[in-house]
Amino acid sequence: MAEDQSKSLLSTHKSSDSGLQIHLHPLVLLTISDYITRHILRRRHGPIVGALLGQQIGREISLEYAFECSVISGDDETVIVDDVWLKDRLQQHKDVHKVPALDLVGWFTTSPATGPESHHVPIHQQILRDYNETAVLLAFHPSGVSRGASVGGELPLTIYESVHESGKAEAQVVGGGPMDIEDQQAPQGSQLDLRFRELPYSVETGEAEMISVDFVARSGGIATAAEGAAKNGKAQAPQTPLSEGDLRRAGKQKEIKSMDDSSILSAEDEELITSLSTRANAIKMLHTRIQLLKSYLTNLPPSYLSTSSQPDKSTDAAFSNHTEINHPILRSIQALISRLPLLLPADQAGLEQERLAEKSDVSLVDLLGNISKSVKDTREMGRKFGIIEQARQTAKRGATATFNDDYFPVASAAGGEKSEGTGMGLSQGYMS
Repeated sequence: MAEDQSKSLLSTHKSSDSGLQIHLHPLVLLTISDYITRHILRRRHGPIVGALLGQQIGREISLEYAFECSVISGDDETVIVDDVWLKDRLQQHKDVHKVPALDLVGWFTTSPATGPESHHVPIHQQILRDYNETAVLLAFHPSGVSRGASVGGELPLTIYESVHESGKAEAQVVGGGPMDIEDQQAPQGSQLDLRFRELPYSVETGEAEMISVDFVARSGGIATAAEGAAKNGKAQAPQTPLSEGDLRRAGKQKEIKSMDDSSILSAEDEELITSLSTRANAIKMLHTRIQLLKSYLTNLPPSYLSTSSQPDKSTDAAFSNHTEINHPILRSIQALISRLPLLLPADQAGLEQERLAEKSDVSLVDLLGNISKSVKDTREMGRKFGIIEQARQTAKRGATATFNDDYFPVASAAGGEKSEGTGMGLSQGYMS
């Protein structure tokens, strides 16, 4: 039911019919993410609503800043934005951001991936009426975050613009397509309803925003590592009095815990990992694009792969089973291939030698590390072997002494007396 209701709020016109160009900045995404996180952790009730600040130059709209809004319930139990609070907050932001001058260009909220819902309409109408008649709606989709996003995937959000259509707009067709809203004339007595139309957007960023995003990413990694180490420490804490054997195991666990604490990365290591992760993601994306181009070229008709002449579709029986020919794409691929030699360095031999030298250095350091680890393991094994051998010899000597005392007590005593008597006789004979 909710899905049908959300579909009824979407426009029947294509998004390409609109000339609006949206430029989204990362600071807006950070603000929305922070607001949603605080709203969930503090267990607040009510919708998530915020304002979007930016610039509108012609048909280009930039979304640069965002802040949360206070909402109130209207007379008919609909949720709207607190008008007094929003005007004061908006004026404060305008006083701070004077160059360039920013204005309210839209608002954001959360919605399902199917589109806005009915309770979003009163807020949007209020902003259109009181602040900006061309305001856009940024809908964040929490379901997209829960599913997770792959590398290079789309952001879990959609940007909409609002249009007014009559209830019978879907049935009105001109020239084989839906009638444009400017050419559409509503019948007398009919009322135009508010509809939302999806807009394409691009992400733009500046140097200051890149620094902020990098700092947030590194701080998140350090916090995750510290939290994991704290959880491990709590899990290893003893709850009952320990015996002697448990104390030995506790000592080993303490040593392992100290190793876990030492494994927490420093700020420099986090920065290095972030840089390497960025490069790895870029390489994965480049590999994906190259595979896409390779697949496109492989599925071309044989006539395009064998000769440079224009193919004859009538003689090519399997033409429909291959990729559709797109000459602009083929020209772009040819231009890209022509520019590849420019990317090669002038001193190819020197670059190859430097690469081999770096590879040899890395391999040498790795080999030295393995040798050091092997020496350490050998010393540890020798120490343990010595302890075990010493304990074995001690136990063997104790067992030998016990065996002699148990099986030869009389012989030992008689031998002592005989030797003692013989000694006395010799001494007496000598004295006589």
